[in-house]
Amino acid sequence: MEENVTILAIESSCDETAAAVVRNGRDVLSNVISSQIALHTLYGGVVPEIASRKHIEKINQVIEQALQEAGVTLQDITAIAVTYGPGLVGALLVGVSEAKAISFATGIPLVGVHHISGHISANYIEHKELEPPFVCLVASGGHSHLVIVRDYGVYEIIGRTRDDAAGEAFDKVARAIGLGYPGGPKIDKLAREGNPDAIVFPRAKVAENKYDFSFSGLKSAVLNYLNGCQMKGEEVCQADVAASFQKAVVDVLVEHSLHAVKAFGYDKFAIAGGVASNSALRGAFETECQKRGIAFYHPSPILCTDNAAMIGAAGYYEYLKGVRHGYDLNAVPNLQL
Repeated sequence: MEENVTILAIESSCDETAAAVVRNGRDVLSNVISSQIALHTLYGGVVPEIASRKHIEKINQVIEQALQEAGVTLQDITAIAVTYGPGLVGALLVGVSEAKAISFATGIPLVGVHHISGHISANYIEHKELEPPFVCLVASGGHSHLVIVRDYGVYEIIGRTRDDAAGEAFDKVARAIGLGYPGGPKIDKLAREGNPDAIVFPRAKVAENKYDFSFSGLKSAVLNYLNGCQMKGEEVCQADVAASFQKAVVDVLVEHSLHAVKAFGYDKFAIAGGVASNSALRGAFETECQKRGIAFYHPSPILCTDNAAMIGAAGYYEYLKGVRHGYDLNAVPNLQL
């Protein structure tokens, strides 16, 4: 095995064009992210066609910058790791096509990476001592998965959302109370000024699987509350709505996650994904894990949102397992974990 495995990683699954250089799965030499948030804010959410075009404009620049900041050239790269799903098909195709082109031109091996595996692997960057097995909650705009990480790249999903993902619910509620896009950070900020016990919103349980999530009813309850206030001519306290809604989401995520950690006999728990940067969620897990004697791991906020460093970490372990993809690698927007 090579003494040092240096991965050039590419991520373009949604609205961040990102490239990174990661050595041996845990040492980030560079992590460049070109965000499109300001652009999509004009439309109240991500417009897939605009995202794809922006990726095409930016991808060469972010790769060149990532190599430059890492102080390496393509001659130093052991493998190219790229997100090939899930995500927006047009956006994914930009990253996959770029990775295949570089691989074809240089002969550097190509390794396709699952986006969710990347999110989970962000914890390895931040916590060098963390090794499987452990339980991980992946909460983002498109996913709410409760996963047993049995080994590097070996996952068992024990719970998932039946409808809206947690991040999707944040975005929709933020829009409803007039905060705009992106909803997660705005609700997190406003909730600090509100009373989380001001309004009692429902905490859904799924009868068939106690580890599954459902946030559609909660979102509807918030909309009904807002409509009720409007019909009665009552003033709405945005901060109270944000805080009460956020508490309902946090309570469900914490309860299901820690129930699973105990039931499956683990003493390590991690969070990942965009919603994992929510301060109330991190604080609640910190408190509850400490009470229960569970080691709690979470990446820095910059590694919770979409980035290429996490793809480099996941790609390293896939590379070690002998995973290599051919030039027929394609974008798979609904790729299963």
